[in-house]
Amino acid sequence: MTVSAGPGAGASATGAGLARRRRRLWLRNSSLGVAVFVLAASGAGWAVYEKLNGNITADDDAAAELARYEKERPTALVRGAQNILLIGSDSRSGKENRKYGRDSGTERSDTTILLHLAANRHSATAVSLPRDLMVHLPDCRRPDGTRTRPAFAVFNSAFEVGGSACTIRTVEKLTNIRVDHHMVVDFRGFEDMVDAVDGVQVCLKQPIDDKDAKLRLPAGEVTLNGEQALGYVRARKSIGDGSDTDRMDRQQRFLGALVNKVRSNDVLLNPTKLYPVLDAATSSLTTDPDLASLRGLYQLVRGMRDIPTERVQFLTVPRTSYAYDANRDQLREPGAGKLFAQLRADAPVVVAANPRHGSPAENSYGGHAEDAYDFAFGYEEESDGDGMWGVMRPGSPGSTSPPAPTFRGNTAAEDACG
Repeated sequence: MTVSAGPGAGASATGAGLARRRRRLWLRNSSLGVAVFVLAASGAGWAVYEKLNGNITADDDAAAELARYEKERPTALVRGAQNILLIGSDSRSGKENRKYGRDSGTERSDTTILLHLAANRHSATAVSLPRDLMVHLPDCRRPDGTRTRPAFAVFNSAFEVGGSACTIRTVEKLTNIRVDHHMVVDFRGFEDMVDAVDGVQVCLKQPIDDKDAKLRLPAGEVTLNGEQALGYVRARKSIGDGSDTDRMDRQQRFLGALVNKVRSNDVLLNPTKLYPVLDAATSSLTTDPDLASLRGLYQLVRGMRDIPTERVQFLTVPRTSYAYDANRDQLREPGAGKLFAQLRADAPVVVAANPRHGSPAENSYGGHAEDAYDFAFGYEEESDGDGMWGVMRPGSPGSTSPPAPTFRGNTAAEDACG
């Protein structure tokens, strides 16, 4: 009996069955392609994460030293407020850093900034501490394991003899402010950061020709690359009045311009530009163990991203020439004490280029002007019992609260060429 083949599965090489098999094959191949792409992207993302994560060095020795002296460290008063000590190291070790001088086996803190983040994350205040400030150094552990004796010396020698732990303990004794985290970055890291954002613009009133700083620039608007920026923020003799105070003012304005450049959409929304910034920011970076990972850094900066630039403030601690050596500094009181008390209590700190009280050269809401101000408003200063100036209390009935003290400084919102 002859059986005629009728329509059905496999009845025809060009029929519906073959079409279904082709669709299944296409879907299977497409799914495989998507899976391979996702895995490749995930692998690349993980590799990038591991690369950036591996850039950061944990400062375990400092953590151990600070734990040893935990009982003598200040207590944090306001939950959520954070104080981060930023240390710019003048280390000459390493191939890229040797060009800035001979490696003597030691390093000092070329720049030190105490960054206070308000508990509500509505403001950030960066206070520069002069490297030539005369301070009381505690006994510190040297790199070889021996210990120093307490001494009265310039501030930046703390980092030289005892590294970040000695610097943190010195700052805490000086300010009575708890340092929650710290970061140390060397010359190369700073250079790379500036280069990663394609330079930072500054305005120069006069041309600069400084052989020591390896810097030669024309007057006017100039975009500095990494190496030029490093020379610009470190130079003293050839720019301004040659003082360390003028150098710190310059550093603060430059950092404000850098913050603006990093926060611009051109950088943050462009992956090809963002990765170099992250790579530069994490390279040559040493932090306390809690920050020594991308996760740790992210947790810290997550709440900072919405701070408006006009609330990112820079100032130098009120200071004056040391009584016994004009080339050294000492704190100017009561201005410095008031500033430390404001930060410790997470109270508002206001900065202005020309404060209402005191001349710009005083670098403080300071001197006799503030005494007259307190008297006029009927306010008296109240000590918190440990030698630090505390809150202001009414000195006469019916008096109104005066505005927060104003310190000489600037904000990140200020136009570098305005």
